[in-house]
Amino acid sequence: MYAIVEINGQQFKAEAGKKLFVQHIQEAEAQQTVEFERVLLVDNDGAITVGVPTVEGAKVVCEVVSPLVKGDKVLVFRKKRRKGYRKLNGHRQQFTELTIKEVIA
Repeated sequence: MYAIVEINGQQFKAEAGKKLFVQHIQEAEAQQTVEFERVLLVDNDGAITVGVPTVEGAKVVCEVVSPLVKGDKVLVFRKKRRKGYRKLNGHRQQFTELTIKEVIA
């Protein structure tokens, strides 16, 4: 059984026991249980339920493993040819690590 759930404006495939790295959730604390109710699709052993726009009564229960995880460093390099302009910036995106406990449909 899996579900497609919307978390912070992004869609994720949620299955029990899997880990998710979602955009940083400000109010999340370690070992806290979080519920997401914007479930867009539920597949229960081949019986697919598509929400209009969400599935009624469905939710995904997750546990926060780590409230703040930094992603890989992304280098942003800008250059204008023949002008001597070069700029190098680095960025590390912040994520929250979740473990999915169960999908309720």
